[in-house]
Amino acid sequence: MKEKIADLEEKARRLRVAIVKTLHKSQSGHTGGSLSAIDMVCALYFHKMRHNPAEPAWDGRDRFVLSKGHAAPALYVTLAECGYFPAEDLMMLRRLGSHLQGHPDSKGTPGVDVCTGSLGQGLSMANGMALGLKLDGKENRVYAVLGDGELQEGQIWEAAMAAAHYKSDNLCALIDSNGLQIDGDVAKVMNVSSISDKFKAFGWNVIEIDGHDMGQIVAALDQAEAHKGAPTAIVAKTVKGKGVHLFENKASYHGVTPNDDELPEALRCLGCCD
Repeated sequence: MKEKIADLEEKARRLRVAIVKTLHKSQSGHTGGSLSAIDMVCALYFHKMRHNPAEPAWDGRDRFVLSKGHAAPALYVTLAECGYFPAEDLMMLRRLGSHLQGHPDSKGTPGVDVCTGSLGQGLSMANGMALGLKLDGKENRVYAVLGDGELQEGQIWEAAMAAAHYKSDNLCALIDSNGLQIDGDVAKVMNVSSISDKFKAFGWNVIEIDGHDMGQIVAALDQAEAHKGAPTAIVAKTVKGKGVHLFENKASYHGVTPNDDELPEALRCLGCCD
């Protein structure tokens, strides 16, 4: 397992490099939240989820919902690494005519299960998928990544209530709790603490982790799959802009990309010099 964790950590590092390069090229997109979520997305695609890049619509795949759709670069670099489309496509992020738009587009991008970006809606969609799969007698699982600022949306809690009511134990929500949103500190904009207590109150199984500790992420995903009778919320404490000190814990890098002066230092931080 130690070797597996080390492999995932190295893959996450390379994916961070790809995020930084992609956003620098596009000069449009969301840096902070992509870097805070990438460890979890990496663990999902390369450790936990069943999926097939050669057959994106494979019926036996697990479903993934990036509810915080503005972190699309994290998903795109992961899909490219998996082989859903050529890595060269990343350099066309947000370009007119590109299949890689600012938020995930299930109609244009191979490997994307659902369009997201309107915050608060992703958990409802994930819950519907999970219920549908159960009604069909299938064992597929559904994973949704949410932002902590997104929890300010009331629809999240309607979905949380419904998922617990219907005992959707094939549903796992991962909360990217980096404490920041576009307008500043989540606690000051609209406090959502305690996230864990709220999900517990709604009847969810809750696991708290360090969202950048790959060992903890892998263990939590395995625990979530083993838990029966209730959906699981993995509340991950993360750092916005993780991996690059220029961007870390800065709300100003929510929707700002690396400029020409910042790129070399950002790549150096990530162990990349080209």
